[in-house]
Amino acid sequence: MMTLLIRSGRLLCDSNKLLLKVTRQTCRGSLYNRISPSITSSDLRKTSIWTHSHSKETNWSRRTFWHRQYCTETMSERAHVLVSAISETEGIPESFAEIIKKHFNVICYEEFLKNEKELANKIQAIIEWECSPTIDEKLLKSLPQLKILVNHGVGVDHFNLPLIYSFGVKVANTPHVVDNATAEMGMALMLASARNILEGHEIATSSATKSYPLNWFGVEVTGATLGIVGMGRIGYKVAQRAKGFDMKILYHNRNRRAEEEERLVGACYCAKIDDLLQQSDFVMVVLNLTPQTYKLIGERELSLMKPNAILINISRGGVIDQDALVKALQNGVIRAAALDVTDPEPLPRSHPLLHLPNVILTPHAGTATAETNYKMLEKMIKNALAGVRGLPIPDEVLPS
Repeated sequence: MMTLLIRSGRLLCDSNKLLLKVTRQTCRGSLYNRISPSITSSDLRKTSIWTHSHSKETNWSRRTFWHRQYCTETMSERAHVLVSAISETEGIPESFAEIIKKHFNVICYEEFLKNEKELANKIQAIIEWECSPTIDEKLLKSLPQLKILVNHGVGVDHFNLPLIYSFGVKVANTPHVVDNATAEMGMALMLASARNILEGHEIATSSATKSYPLNWFGVEVTGATLGIVGMGRIGYKVAQRAKGFDMKILYHNRNRRAEEEERLVGACYCAKIDDLLQQSDFVMVVLNLTPQTYKLIGERELSLMKPNAILINISRGGVIDQDALVKALQNGVIRAAALDVTDPEPLPRSHPLLHLPNVILTPHAGTATAETNYKMLEKMIKNALAGVRGLPIPDEVLPS
């Protein structure tokens, strides 16, 4: 094995009589981009890097450049990964697929079905994008070398996890990087619904409009009470943004947050969800979908809300009883609803929620920003590479 030693800004390799000048910045992690191209990809795959500590002459820390290793692998050396499709309208967008292809040999599901005998023993990873392809027992049985399933997003409620784990397949998701974009979406829906943005757009652009209505009022967000159901990472990000609107913030969560965290956003804990529903002008649902949260907001909960309250859902459609919500909106039990998620997605075109004037629907777009998706893709590739190489998976979803 070739061993590289970095000391005092120089890269030494006595075994191959190699001596290269390396800057201190290189020693901190940009070796792949800054060293001489005379080091081959084969060298890097065999290389273990030792970096010298600036604090003590005898303190050495070992760092394996496994990520750089994968960047240099040839096409024949790359693992095969299964994806649903590559298209701008279905599956993985072409621009993202090109990034994946730098690390994997990509097999689309349709191609796999046509060449199953040839490809079945090659595929070691699945990249799940927008809940596709469908992971069922038939597919799992057909992929004997499958090691990891990587999900595009945080929620894994669409997977049969016990089934997947029973095949010895590991699962990873993309936490943390989705938090800001999803919280922004929650605020956008709240503002749009409060100020009748969609209806206002129709009035302003309609060919039938001769004058603007004078008694067409929305409600103010500033100073209003926001009830957050589920104060995890995203819920807390929502609270941080709501604080900028001088909102009174209530929250209900399985576990109460630390007093310091509450103080920083001015949030008050409601041990009972009923107290939150009765006091809130806006109720935002930010929960994972579990057997315990399925249809958590039903007819009883909606009846506790104020008649002028607005319900916002940026979690999962199954958290709300949609039949009960339709009745509440039709009968004036609550003012309006703004939903980024439904059950199913998309809704049947005849569903009442599509035709109610006091509903805003968006197509599960909480994470739909270029920045967030690139960060998600980076995590997915990192998790998939670790899974196929038998390394610790950074964002592994462990059996509960």
